[in-house]
Amino acid sequence: MTWNGVADVTGAGRGTGESSATPRLVLCAIDEPLARAWETVPEKVSGTVSVHQGSVLDIPAQALVSPANSYGWMRGGIDALYAKAFPELEQRVRSAVLASHGGELPVGEALVVPTGEPEPAWLISAPTMREPGEQLPPDTVHPYLAAKAVFDLWSTGTVETEEGTHALRDVITTIAMPGLGTGVGGVAPDTCAHQVAAAWDEVFG
Repeated sequence: MTWNGVADVTGAGRGTGESSATPRLVLCAIDEPLARAWETVPEKVSGTVSVHQGSVLDIPAQALVSPANSYGWMRGGIDALYAKAFPELEQRVRSAVLASHGGELPVGEALVVPTGEPEPAWLISAPTMREPGEQLPPDTVHPYLAAKAVFDLWSTGTVETEEGTHALRDVITTIAMPGLGTGVGGVAPDTCAHQVAAAWDEVFG
């Protein structure tokens, strides 16, 4: 598989095949408080949204979400787990951030890189914080901004493979999403769940 460094978020190159209106979204949590908070989301939104209590790596998905920092470092939290599972991933993310955003991907934007594995084939990096390990304030809206960036990218982005340019929504049908900012960021699980539901409604509602 070849790769052009970053997904094009302009929507150009959309595939001609019919796409689903929304992805399948699997909200993942290891700990009970986040799992309980996630359970409120499918009740609030339309579309195929489900909850998995367990590792995000257990899900048969085409894409994982990384609640990243703006610089692409993957040294803590769920990102450290991703970097261990996919050894070249951190360098791919950092190279993409450098190539497309001058070294800093703002909160509220997202990009996609290949994992190097058949499944999940893609990682969607969506910063929840600027600096690694940053504590987010109680009134943060960063989970909403990160989730909306993921959903917008899925809706309009394209990606290059050996077969050519494809709409992201044609190559990714299932997205596995961990908590956004609920680890080192300190965001309350209920806050994260509410904001992810709001972002889904904003993009797909």
